Amino acid sequence: MTTLSIGKLRGLQQCTSERATFTCLALDHRQNLRRALNPADPASVSDLDLTRFKLDVTAALAGAATAVLLDPQYSAAQSVAGGILPRATPFVVAVESTGYGGEPTARQSQILPGWSVEKAKRMGSSMIKLLVYYHPDSPAATQIEAFVRQVAQECSRYDLALMLEPLSYSLEPDKKLASAEKKRVVSETACRLTVPGVDVLKVEFPLEISDDPDESEWDKACREISSLSQTPWILLSAAGDYPTYLRQVEVACQAGASGCAVGRAVWQEAVSMAGPVRLAFLKEVALPRLEALTKLCAELARPWTDFYTSAPITPDWYRTY
Repeated sequence: MTTLSIGKLRGLQQCTSERATFTCLALDHRQNLRRALNPADPASVSDLDLTRFKLDVTAALAGAATAVLLDPQYSAAQSVAGGILPRATPFVVAVESTGYGGEPTARQSQILPGWSVEKAKRMGSSMIKLLVYYHPDSPAATQIEAFVRQVAQECSRYDLALMLEPLSYSLEPDKKLASAEKKRVVSETACRLTVPGVDVLKVEFPLEISDDPDESEWDKACREISSLSQTPWILLSAAGDYPTYLRQVEVACQAGASGCAVGRAVWQEAVSMAGPVRLAFLKEVALPRLEALTKLCAELARPWTDFYTSAPITPDWYRTY
């Protein structure tokens, strides 16, 4: 069992259920949300449109999640300043720039210019999230590994827990990873990137289910992640439909996942709605979806306390803190 610093330990406590499981509502989307809100003309979606959508979803759903994942540009400060985020709901804030630099087969990531781990700490975030694009065979792999270690060191410096979200990609341009290759990449990523200072791993479902509908294979793939990851891992939702994602979360939790980070699978239909129609959908459809996921994770997920403990606290602990 790994010893965690007191600040990281408190961040994990804040972002999880009483049973130490995650159901994180994901709302850190930026350019892909512009495309979703207006596929024909994403550039016409204003910053205000993005913020309005995120605040609508936060107001309707945040209370049913163990934490909310927000971005620093359009939602984190706005949710706090506007009193939208419930006082009892912690938030996780992203630190990376949206998208990637470099070649499609050698993708690079960076911290959002002007933003930092230190600023995330100052604004009251309970954790930060770092997204990187990663393929273990890419020419950029060693650079991404070094970047993750650098951010992990910054998080340790400011005693802020780090949620890492590695996204896989194909080394063949304009081609998706085949299911077997995706399984290899996601598993290898869990092995290589759960370095000291990374506290939670946010993981893609490790198979292409259109190619691998057999749930026994889902279970094997998820158990492999559990065997390789040095940290608790949670399942992201991508753009899949809700019933499929619900079943994926159930399989993942039974195989050792510590919960989920769900975005579009819960609220994606709302992007085509506005005003009272959007609010009604969020209340009547999206909220019960999230509540069901929270209940499922609380019952089945592996507590993060299986991985971490606090060092013994003595009366003079603060002298070396």
